[in-house]
Amino acid sequence: MKLFLRDHVSVIILYCVSFLLLPWIIHSLDDLSSHYFYFIFLVSFLFTIWLIGRYYRRRKLYAHLQKNTLTSDNLYLYEPQAMIEQAYSQKLRQMQYLYLTQQQYLEEQGKEKQLVLSHFVHQMKTPLSVIQLMIQSNATNQLEPLQIINQECDKLTFTLNQLLTYERTSNLVADLKIEALSLKELMKEVVNDLKDYFIAKEVFPKVTIVENTIIYSDRKWLKVVLYQVINNAIKYGESESSIQISYDEATLRIQNYGETIPESEISRVFDLFYTGMKGRTSGEATGIGLYLVKKILTVLEHPFTLQSHERVTTFSIDFSNSVKKP
Repeated sequence: MKLFLRDHVSVIILYCVSFLLLPWIIHSLDDLSSHYFYFIFLVSFLFTIWLIGRYYRRRKLYAHLQKNTLTSDNLYLYEPQAMIEQAYSQKLRQMQYLYLTQQQYLEEQGKEKQLVLSHFVHQMKTPLSVIQLMIQSNATNQLEPLQIINQECDKLTFTLNQLLTYERTSNLVADLKIEALSLKELMKEVVNDLKDYFIAKEVFPKVTIVENTIIYSDRKWLKVVLYQVINNAIKYGESESSIQISYDEATLRIQNYGETIPESEISRVFDLFYTGMKGRTSGEATGIGLYLVKKILTVLEHPFTLQSHERVTTFSIDFSNSVKKP
């Protein structure tokens, strides 16, 4: 209502002067009926003056709106004087800002996807080349070549799963389904999925989670996180060692024994494509696993930390906001 009155203040003033003040003045000086045409002239004159003033006040805006072509030179908004136009201009600027922000986000997302696809293509070239060489050598009737082919196929499967997971995280929020979960049962599923990798690396899991531990989270995405973290723990853990998986005070801890992650790399291991010194040495790291972990846990609102010292690396997930309510 306030904006409406401020927008029509000039019309209200014109009305008051033309139809209230003028008749009173003319009637005071003489009879209004004898000066009817003079009254019409004054009202028309005042109305013409009001129109001329209104036009000159908004002529730049009219000229801007009448332009048929839109170029980078006129891709801006004039600052109108009228209150309603100023308010609408502000809304248009907000819409323009949101549009440009969204456009920038989509462009960055597109570039990131292009980099990820290019990266994974290179990751899958090596296993395919090894498989092709093994087949061409005609030695597939021996056990060792078959084991090598199986290992390379596992690498391909893992890489493709990471690629699919990355693609699905682009619509992660819409795909969430928060529900009550048994943390121990979920952990058993992950450990069972990785049993062949545990055996191959001679690393053994030790799960210490109370049977009735219930948390609230998304089953599918939390499983992706646990799978990736434990997979990393196996990959970089020492042979004939164990991975300690425990839950205490609403915090899940996944601990492995092996080479310590340098302090300078702790804050960077969650960056896209960052593999660290050890990852570059071994050649097995893709540089996307922990990036996905960070992205998923951030959306799930599960705080996490990574600590590494004295050859012990611990990844912790805080479920204090997701535990079963008493």
